[in-house]
Amino acid sequence: MTGKLIVATPSKGRLQENANAFFARAGLELTQGRGARDYRGAIAGLEGAEVAYLSASEITGRLARGEVHFGVTGEDLVREEIADPDNKVEMLAPLGFGHANVVVAAPQAWIDVRAMADLADIAGGFRARHGRGLRVATKYINTTRRFFAQHGVGDYRIVESSGATEGAPAAGSADLIVDITTTGATLAANALKILDDGVILRSQANLVASLTAPWSETAREAARIILSRIAAEEEARTTREVRAAVALNDEALREAQASFGAALREQSGETAVFTCPTKQVASLADWLIAKGAQSVTSAKLDYVFKAGNALWGKLAGRIAK
Repeated sequence: MTGKLIVATPSKGRLQENANAFFARAGLELTQGRGARDYRGAIAGLEGAEVAYLSASEITGRLARGEVHFGVTGEDLVREEIADPDNKVEMLAPLGFGHANVVVAAPQAWIDVRAMADLADIAGGFRARHGRGLRVATKYINTTRRFFAQHGVGDYRIVESSGATEGAPAAGSADLIVDITTTGATLAANALKILDDGVILRSQANLVASLTAPWSETAREAARIILSRIAAEEEARTTREVRAAVALNDEALREAQASFGAALREQSGETAVFTCPTKQVASLADWLIAKGAQSVTSAKLDYVFKAGNALWGKLAGRIAK
């Protein structure tokens, strides 16, 4: 690795488009020098970073080995493929795309099996009737073992799935499955049902940092800049600037903070300017009018930069050890 920050991002398809859009919202343009077939790129205007275009599963492995600093990958892959992930990577921010759930699904015909406890109950009887334990088809081997152990299900055998996992029970190669789903429609089409407590993980794409990568000063500074911009965009997207001509004393300002999450940005004479969570703007406006404001305006913000960057602080504390 060079001393630069390496950002690994999906190399194709909708995941790449969504990742590019995520960084672009934060004012970070990912570029591929020789076009779509170039697997190295850059972040425009940020000399201390470069981009590696990889498959999602490859990104996860490289994060674990410390071969990249940042990666865009699903939480399901992190939890499945990285041993002891809490000590090898830092989940920095959910990205709002790539949503899917890892679930336990059994045949709809198993009318007495609705929850994991039912599965544990039938496991012993299943061996008595069939001379074998339950067969579970999955690509999520480690995730399945952890979840089944938590629920006291022990008499089963994993059948590694390399194709369409949802078809395994109908084909007779497995009795139930652990798989990823977005809507559940494919499971239903294959006469499978998700157990009531069978959602193992609600996953989405995340920005993940490697704790084992070599964090040079160049890499640290590039990371700080990237996370500052991401945090500033997120803050702006989820808040609004609220302005009102009204005089407020300290007690009223504390009430605005406690009741609406409104932070005073400036107060000049009888004009008060707040930042406020988007969902609270209307309630804050009503409250300000009740306090004497004749009108209240709200405006969208492009970015809200703060001296204290929570995202960078979260990572800096881990890589300093």
